[in-house]
Amino acid sequence: QLQASGGGLVQAGGSLRLSCAASGSIFSDHVMGWFRQAPGKEREFVASIKWSGYRTYYADSVKDRFTISRDGAENRVYLQMSSLQPEDTAVYYCAAKRGGTSWQAMTYARYFTNWGQGTLVTVSS
Repeated sequence: QLQASGGGLVQAGGSLRLSCAASGSIFSDHVMGWFRQAPGKEREFVASIKWSGYRTYYADSVKDRFTISRDGAENRVYLQMSSLQPEDTAVYYCAAKRGGTSWQAMTYARYFTNWGQGTLVTVSS
């Protein structure tokens, strides 16, 4: 089970850190991801990380602004978001799956089997 938190209202240029708490066992081949869905748009990939920590992927739109990380002791995945822009406004979801290191395996929403409830991020201009 995944529980996302940390969303809120922030001004453009500001920062937020999202957190995703995972219950149950997490194995080294788990992939944890963040996706987002803006009003009227399809869900899109944001970032993902192999639980072992050696591989990460980012969407081009967030590269150099967002950082995904995980805390093995706390079973948490974080998304540090900086230089936020109004176009980053969306509901952010954390998700998990087992296996895979390819771009497709770690970024395609349809391959993720477990999803959290989402946390709303609103960036005002």
